[in-house]
Amino acid sequence: MDPVSSSDKIAHTYRLENSSGTWMILTDAGAAVVCLFYRGVDVVLGWDTPAEYFPNPGSFGATVGRSANRIGGAGFTLNGKRFSLAKNDGENNLHSGPDGYHNRQWETGEVASDKAVFLLDSPDGDQGYPGHLRLSVTYTLADDDSVHIVYEGVSDADTVVNLTNHAYFNLNGHGSGSAMDHILRLNADAFTPVARGLIPTGELRGVEGTPFDFREAHPIGRDIAAADEQLALGGGYDHNFVLRGEGMRPAAELTGERTGITLTVETDRPGVQLYTGNFLRGARGKGGAVYDKRGAVCLETQFFPNAVNQSAFASPVVRAGERFRSETVWRLKKAD
Repeated sequence: MDPVSSSDKIAHTYRLENSSGTWMILTDAGAAVVCLFYRGVDVVLGWDTPAEYFPNPGSFGATVGRSANRIGGAGFTLNGKRFSLAKNDGENNLHSGPDGYHNRQWETGEVASDKAVFLLDSPDGDQGYPGHLRLSVTYTLADDDSVHIVYEGVSDADTVVNLTNHAYFNLNGHGSGSAMDHILRLNADAFTPVARGLIPTGELRGVEGTPFDFREAHPIGRDIAAADEQLALGGGYDHNFVLRGEGMRPAAELTGERTGITLTVETDRPGVQLYTGNFLRGARGKGGAVYDKRGAVCLETQFFPNAVNQSAFASPVVRAGERFRSETVWRLKKAD
């Protein structure tokens, strides 16, 4: 454990390692993944010290909530009552505002060589949401080179809960430049098109015949410059994909074209947000690496953006006293 002071906060780091030599560093600053080394390659972007995660406007490696992604009009109605959120993305709310969980110091629970638990107490009215929410995020590094992320919690009132991890992946190494030649396959026949402000329209649009068809694996950047209204609105891919099936199943498979490292993402959530680092602007990261536009890929497992305002989407509402649990798994492998 390594404590680092940042103004009135003291961040700590925790190292997990498995029997095959894969290791990762986590921090209680945003309950974030600082690095993930597989076969000697650090595959996630981030900062050198945990103090740099206060604040973390890009949500690098962090746990995002109470509701990840965008909520249109920065508000919603629940049980007949209107709740207003911070407008931090034009007229909309992004990642629950400037005081999102990615900018919080989490309490540390159980820590072992292969596991770390982070806890957060989010009071009624926090960020504008109803309900006193007590939650935990557990990271487990298994011997098969998989990382299991489990979100659990309970609220004393009906509320919105949509948690995700916002890791930026570059499977060639965190400072290796563009990730647009990475090979991607998505388990999705449809996506949720957006209007201006990147708020979904409510439509589920088939991917066939569009630049959003990743049912067969191909380089992410192959069609990213296509003359397509949706790509223009997002400045690239910044869209939610509708996953096939229910329960725990594969969402995405991403391969670094130079290292041959493959990341498989599994989830029990209905969607995954593909974000191609369109707003990275030369941030200086670990070891002096420069993170430029499209230098990484985010695969954020989630309820659909603005689902609380779209009755046709799976609901992110958790009822009072109802224990919720969600899991995302990152599986790493490399053909030998």
